[in-house]
Amino acid sequence: QVQLVESGGGMVQAGGPLRLSCAASGRTFSRLAMSWFRQDPGKEREFVAATSQSGSNTYYADSVKGRFTLSRDNAEKTLYLQMNSLKPEDTAVYYCAASTGYSGNPYSRLRYDFWGQGTQVTVSS
Repeated sequence: QVQLVESGGGMVQAGGPLRLSCAASGRTFSRLAMSWFRQDPGKEREFVAATSQSGSNTYYADSVKGRFTLSRDNAEKTLYLQMNSLKPEDTAVYYCAASTGYSGNPYSRLRYDFWGQGTQVTVSS
């Protein structure tokens, strides 16, 4: 089992930054592919960003490219999402997810075995 705990969400004005963190436990963190998804009420959970086990490969949704930066600290067992130039449409609950596999589509929810409880991000205009 993998336990994931997100933190760092909150309310911010449009154009501002936030940094989300996801602390992992239960498995060797460096063997987990990690990702962030987000979900607005009434909408599908959508991909935001993902990274491979080593961090050498990262993937971003087109809607966040150039604004969000994903990083991981394997020693601290933590995944980060630095979000800059936030927009009201970024408002959602953000979920951290982990996969123990080394293959599969990093953009797909189906790849990920473990999920955190989510942290709310609200961007006001």
